[in-house]
Amino acid sequence: MPQEPKKENRIMDLENEMQKVVLWITQIGNLVLLLLWHILHLILSLWYFAVCIAHSLESSLISGGILKRYKSLNLGKVQYFAIVVDSEEAHQTSKVIELLQWLAAIGMKNVCIYDSEGVLKKSKEAILERLNNAKLFEEATKNDPLLDKNHITLEFASFSDGKEALAKAANLLFVKYYLSGDQEQTIFTESHMDEALRAIGSGGPDPDLLLIYGPARCHLGFPAWRIRYTEIVHMGPLKSMKYGSLIKAIHKFTTIRQNYGK
Repeated sequence: MPQEPKKENRIMDLENEMQKVVLWITQIGNLVLLLLWHILHLILSLWYFAVCIAHSLESSLISGGILKRYKSLNLGKVQYFAIVVDSEEAHQTSKVIELLQWLAAIGMKNVCIYDSEGVLKKSKEAILERLNNAKLFEEATKNDPLLDKNHITLEFASFSDGKEALAKAANLLFVKYYLSGDQEQTIFTESHMDEALRAIGSGGPDPDLLLIYGPARCHLGFPAWRIRYTEIVHMGPLKSMKYGSLIKAIHKFTTIRQNYGK
């Protein structure tokens, strides 16, 4: 009988030792995982830094005209061009103007510039004053602004050109085809919707290429019916924009094979 307490004490001591071992193993495991996380984070940071350096170097070489393949651009494949700018960054009017000046220098003739809150719409007069031979899309003298070779045509768009425009276009079609007494026209096609959107001033060509400047990798509410076959490229923050990166994005678009499912 006196030996039973000793056995219990030994068992308790063994359990305590086991708990200490488990705790020690857990702590070692946590330290190893933390070390692996920091190593992985360091590797990714170094890789990202190297990629940024490579892109910056390439952009500088393109800007300097050293990379010959970027000297000639087939702008015939970019009949209509679009830029989406984050609304917070759209307040950087000088950067937007510089970007548009680059496009004008490249030879881009038709540009749509968009931000969701309409910041650029409010600054359009200041922007037009800084650009030579620039005019508004809606003021184009010809029926097809894409044929205007003497000016850069600018269209300013915002989120109000989206759902609200569709609602107005649908109402216009309802009034035209139903309230007018024409009950036979019950099926609407894309051409009807395009006609209605143009009638309310919210229509326009589909951009061939759309560049996004801002932190988000999305079109930020750009009218969805106008980007059915549009190539979308994220360019990073507006403050970090580079001429070489712009040239590279346009050049890449003009050299790829385009299939539209036709």
